[in-house]
Amino acid sequence: MTRAGAAKLYSPALLGLATGLARFPITADLPLRAEARSRSCGSVIALGLALNAEGRIARIGMQVSACAIGQASAALLAEASAGAEPARVAATAEGLAAWLAGEGTLPDSWPGLDPLAPALAHPGRHGALLLPWKAAVEALSQARSNG
Repeated sequence: MTRAGAAKLYSPALLGLATGLARFPITADLPLRAEARSRSCGSVIALGLALNAEGRIARIGMQVSACAIGQASAALLAEASAGAEPARVAATAEGLAAWLAGEGTLPDSWPGLDPLAPALAHPGRHGALLLPWKAAVEALSQARSNG
């Protein structure tokens, strides 16, 4: 990646998002758990969720070992997750995967995804971008199978 390409990909907005993960630590009292690893870049995320009585996300926590793209994607998921329905998380994950595959536009089903747009031109970062969403979908599937 060229220096200019890196500057465009790693915008101040994206890097600012990545720093927000500290507000969402993974704790032992989050009952729905998932771990995901990107085969393409080696990024890893451990994610925990708790749902409220209506089955919506009440709390989220993460431990993320990823590039700034993966960290920013995780922060975007975490920041808007309170009150989110599992179907909305799954729809956003599917929309992101389709967009990265060139089969649509950046989803508007989740707020704030615009800083991720430059990652489309960097296939080596696609796995990291999808990682938190895949982990969240997997954790939420535990609630369906236990419910």
